[in-house]
Amino acid sequence: MDNNKKIASVRLIAFYLPQFHPIPENDEWWGKGFTEWTNLANAKPLFRGHHQPNIPADLGFYDLRVPETRIAQAELARAHGIEGFCYWHYWFAGKRLLERPFGEVLKSGEPDYPFCLGWANQTWTGIWHGAPDRILIKQEYPGKDDYRAHFYSLLDAFTDSRYIKIDEKPLFIVYNPTGIPDPNFFTDYWRTLAAEAGLKGIYFIGNSYPSWNPAENGFDALIPDTLPFILSRLKPSSSGLISKIFKRKNPMPDIYNYQDLINEYPHILNNSISQHYPCIIPNWDNTPRSRHNGVVFHGSTPQLFRIHLQQAISHVSSDEPEKRLVFIKSWNEWAEGNYLEPDQRFGKSYLKICQEEILHIKNE
Repeated sequence: MDNNKKIASVRLIAFYLPQFHPIPENDEWWGKGFTEWTNLANAKPLFRGHHQPNIPADLGFYDLRVPETRIAQAELARAHGIEGFCYWHYWFAGKRLLERPFGEVLKSGEPDYPFCLGWANQTWTGIWHGAPDRILIKQEYPGKDDYRAHFYSLLDAFTDSRYIKIDEKPLFIVYNPTGIPDPNFFTDYWRTLAAEAGLKGIYFIGNSYPSWNPAENGFDALIPDTLPFILSRLKPSSSGLISKIFKRKNPMPDIYNYQDLINEYPHILNNSISQHYPCIIPNWDNTPRSRHNGVVFHGSTPQLFRIHLQQAISHVSSDEPEKRLVFIKSWNEWAEGNYLEPDQRFGKSYLKICQEEILHIKNE
């Protein structure tokens, strides 16, 4: 069965981080065997009511080199109304990192579950360990030959029957479209290569600030970047959580209320221009990576997440069915605190919210 023929009334797509397996580069930069679990396991609560570490439940501290783990993730997502995963993809002028999990998904045909790709085109630094000026690998754009090599490295994925499409075109997300020196040239060239390969084109979505115009930059649509916009409108809300004396003696992350994020989220949707798709977060707490330099949205609950999801669903409800996309950041960003996978605190509660809201739409 072609997974793309079956389209739910709202299409929930969860971003998927492939960081949960060791690679030589991380061994060199951070020590033998480093993965995202390393940061998570070392996390500590930094203020009263701060829930750390967040420990996985059903799937445990998995290794993404294990096929059974990838299959279990897909089965769990499918059972709870998630249409597919958007795997983060890393391309540094011909060098790929963390490519093994998706490469094995592509080659093996398992899991039989829809997917698309997002190019995480950012320079890697030591920011996770408090060394933001340390460059690990730089994101560069050498030009046409590199764009060509990049496209053909993904052609097998684009032509896979599981690949998620819009208007019969493979959906491709660029995390930082403003970083590309000439985005119109990049997108035009890839569309030319796609036509030569027998594809209908590429449907490009850029992740950027709400006022960024995708059409002017060769993109089809926008995912408004939630956090920078929200943070620009809010003040940290740590009163009542941390005493002034404690704060003076201990460096603290910036703490915001998750409820405030929900209150402000409609401004993102209303201030974005052109075609745009909501991207919601179950939570945010990147202190496992950044410690006191992190940002925490305190007080997330499944009940509040339901409101956040309903906001996004309402926003896309009048779009044509194929374009009723809602992105969720993320499926498994454990060290950023935004994940849908079951943990020991809430279990499957966030997933059940997704399931219930999708069922509610179908039953209307």
